Formats: sequence, C-alpha cells, structure tokens
Amino acid sequence: MNNDEFRSTAHEFVDWIADFLENIEKYPVLPKTKPGEIKAQLPGYPPLEGEDMKAIFSDFEKIILPGITHWQHPSFFAYFPANSSQPSLLAEMLTATIGAQCMAWQTSPAATELEEVVMEWLRKMLGLPDDFTGVIQDTASTSTLSALITAREKTTGFSVNEAGFYQNSGNRRLAVYTSSEAHSSIEKGAKIAGFGKKNIRLIPVDDDFRMIPSKLEEAIRNDMDNGITPCCVVAAIGTTSSLAVDPLRKIGELCRSYNLWLHVDAAMAGTAAILPEKRWILDGIEHADSFVFNPHKWMFTNFDCSAYFCKDPKHLIKTFSINPEYLKTDADMKVKNLRDWGIPLGRRFRALKLWFVIRSYGIVGLQKMVREHIRLAEEFAKWAEEDGRFELTAPQSLNLVCFRFNPKIVKMDEAALERINKALMDELNDSGKLFLSHTKLGGKFTLRMSIGQTSTAYKHIESAWNLIKTAKAIF
Repeated sequence: MNNDEFRSTAHEFVDWIADFLENIEKYPVLPKTKPGEIKAQLPGYPPLEGEDMKAIFSDFEKIILPGITHWQHPSFFAYFPANSSQPSLLAEMLTATIGAQCMAWQTSPAATELEEVVMEWLRKMLGLPDDFTGVIQDTASTSTLSALITAREKTTGFSVNEAGFYQNSGNRRLAVYTSSEAHSSIEKGAKIAGFGKKNIRLIPVDDDFRMIPSKLEEAIRNDMDNGITPCCVVAAIGTTSSLAVDPLRKIGELCRSYNLWLHVDAAMAGTAAILPEKRWILDGIEHADSFVFNPHKWMFTNFDCSAYFCKDPKHLIKTFSINPEYLKTDADMKVKNLRDWGIPLGRRFRALKLWFVIRSYGIVGLQKMVREHIRLAEEFAKWAEEDGRFELTAPQSLNLVCFRFNPKIVKMDEAALERINKALMDELNDSGKLFLSHTKLGGKFTLRMSIGQTSTAYKHIESAWNLIKTAKAIF
C-alpha cells in the first residue's frame, strides 16, 4: 500500500468509524455467535500473496463485526464500563501512527514528560496526597501485581529479587490480606509474585460487603503468632461484585501499626473521586503506599490506561530497575526512565489519549458525565425498590445497582430464585437490546446494572427497566 492508497483508505475508515459511533444502537449489544462460528469462516492458512484492503475490510464487516460484543453501546450494562470517546480515539490514531516506544526518556522524551504531567493532573483531580507520584500501567491487574512485588521486596529488605523467595534470610512465609469480595487479580497477582495461594487471607465482610477491620487485625495477629510475616493488605474502593467501599481509614491505621504495605484498588470507582461530594471514598488514603484506578473504565479513555500511584517511588524503582549497558544513556541521572516503574520494558504512549480526554472535556465536563451516570443508577435503584417484585441485594453504590427478582407475595427458595433470575438475564441478553452480567452476593444470584458508557442516557436505562419488568421469565 503506497501513501496515496493509505490516505484514501484512511479517510474511508474514519468515515466508517464516525458512522459506527453514530449508529451503534442499531447493533445488538451481545452477538448471537456460537462457539467456533467465527473460526469456521476464516481460512486455516495465511495468504501467499497480499490481498486488497477492500477485500480485507469487507471480511471485517461480514465475519468479525457480527461476532463483536459492543462495549461502547449505550445499553451495555454488564461487568464494568470500558468506555471511550472521540478525543481518545483521535489520540490513539496518532499514537499508532507515531509508533513510539516509551520505555525510557531518550526513546521518547515527550512521552515521558507528558506522562509525568497528566499523572500529576490526575492526582490533583482526585485529591490524592501531595507525596503520591503516578505512572501509567496497562491494567489494574498489572498495577496490583507491581504493588505486591514491591511490598514483598520492602518487607524482605529487597532480598527475594537477589536470592530467591526461599533463600532470603529466615526463609519467611509472607501473608497477603484482602477481603472475601476482592477482585480475582489479587489472588492471581499473589500467586505470580510467589506468595502462594495458601498465604492469601480472605478477610470476612460485613452486611454491606465491606472488609471488617477487626477481622483483619485478628488474621494479622494469628499469622504473627504462627511465625508468618504479614506483608501487604489490599483494600477495595469499589469491590467488583457490589462496588462496596472498604473502611480505608481503619484499615490504613492497622497497616501503619503493623508496618504493612497498603495497596488500594479503586479500578472503576476511583473515577468518582473527581467529584468533591464523592471524595469520601478516599478517606484515609494518606495511609496507603500505592493506589490504582483505571481511566479506561469510567473516564472516557479507551483501553488500556491504568493510573498507578506510589507514595515512595524509590521502593518501586529499587524493585524493578534493571540497567544493562544497551539501555544506558547520558540523560539517565536527570530524568525518569519509566521502564523502571513497572514490569514491562516496552511501554505504549498511553499518556497522549489521557491528555486529549482531559483537555477536551475539562474537569467540569468529566464531572458532569460521571454525576449523570451516578444519578441514573440512583434512579434505577429507586424503580427497583418501588416495584414490589424486585429487591436490591446490596446498597446502591455510585454507578452500580445490584438487584434481583424476588416477589414477596410468592415464597421461593434460593435455588428457585437463581433459576428465575438466570432465565431473566438470559432472556434480556438474548434480545440484543441490552447486556447485563451477574454475580453472587451472600449466596444470592444477583443481576448487576453497571451504568457508565459514554453515550448512556436516561432513555437507555428507562428502556432497560421496561424490558426487565415486562420480561416473560418473570410472568
């Protein structure tokens, strides 16, 4: 493809993208694709000769697009928002065009320095302490893994990286603490970091699914009495299932008392802290050693872009820095080489899209959209509570509503309630008009209404509620 052909095709693609965004509601949110159906339409061997771009794009429309779950659809209410925006897409186009490798300052000076600036902007927007310094990771899972490894090294005097987990002085077992409602990435990260699943303590939660500090302290003291070294606590600002907010201040005070690393996972809910009236979710954040939230979940910045903050970057750098001769530059003593701030060497220019989004919307514009999503969730929760056939299974939190069909006039056991709510969810999702996902809270099969897509408006949640309350599964 020469540059003239590229220019012409690129214009066609941009027109297609704009049309797609404008008409996205015409697509089913969840495709009816069966397992193996896409693969069956694709050849088993790559082409020997190059193909025309029109033919490739035609297959994209005929084969690929019908099998896409449309996360950007305004009636996508499943899992969590992974929203995007036009400014973010434009920046991503530039990022792909430049093709910068941002592992060190010298490999892309502007990328490093812009990242420093936008992370400081985010710190101020969320009201994080002045001594927090940020870096962009790919996902919250990677950020949490980075925190766990850094906590491991700090606790062992940075000996595990040097001598191995069971060769460091004392051969100590280290324990990680998180709530029973915590995200699965914590268990996965603890296993990857070498703690071992047996050394992960799942702390009980209260009736609102928040970690119980007294149970945390009990687990810490029990480990100490048994010769196990408490290492790290992971608190949730917005658990995955119910968006419960752990009591951060009490947890933080315990961590300071026992000299434990405190990592705060606010992957989706953290965005709410840009609203002054919601900043209570971060009460006690000054006790944290690290903190993560994802602009790619609820701040209109397309995947991937995870904002990771650390109170003392020296611990981070000492844990991850490796400086072979071929990476050394004359500028190293004067700049930040962000390859030393996390796991991968290679780094994408993620700061550009975040910069575009913040500048395009402004703080006020972002706040307006986040407030509206929270208002819509509150409205939906009110409808569910006022309808005698439904109940909330957790306190409505920010932009998430956890609910289920449970008519009080008909007595059903949990097995029957699970069957009917599963049938309700399947009916709704099969319609292609909306997409809900589920969880279990206290053993109760629960539907989750997560409201956070960029273009979601009142009419979309009103339509969703009408479909839910008139579904055949509940009649």
